[in-house]
Amino acid sequence: MINDSLKPTGELLIVLRGPDGKIKEQKTVPNMIVTSGKNAIASRLAGTATAVMSHLAIGQSTTAPVATQTALITEFTGGPNARAALTVAGGAVSGNQITFTATFGAGNGTGPVTEAGIFNASTAGTMLARTTFLVVNKDALDTLTISWIVTIS
Repeated sequence: MINDSLKPTGELLIVLRGPDGKIKEQKTVPNMIVTSGKNAIASRLAGTATAVMSHLAIGQSTTAPVATQTALITEFTGGPNARAALTVAGGAVSGNQITFTATFGAGNGTGPVTEAGIFNASTAGTMLARTTFLVVNKDALDTLTISWIVTIS
């Protein structure tokens, strides 16, 4: 009997740089591919109309991720804290991995950041994955870059 399962997993590399470009903080964090994200993957495989992942959102909740979540708990919204567009819409694929990267520059995403998620829209949309982590305090002049690697294994 053949027993082969397909499982998406992921992790984030979070890098906070000061105005001088020097790294102030760096961490690697695991994430959860949520049910809506797994459904989006299946939809894309079938060639249906689910849009590609295009934005990374950050927020301030420490509520643990669960599979049924479809949004961040306390997402930064509007103005300078809006979602950041991915540097490559749909992500960069290499083998069985896809990397989503977004940067929150000076004045964007400012404040204590404790959660992140990948979405297929600049507002609302389908969430692929969500994670929480120990606080990253982003000052107004700092730059926060998050590279989110999803592996299909």
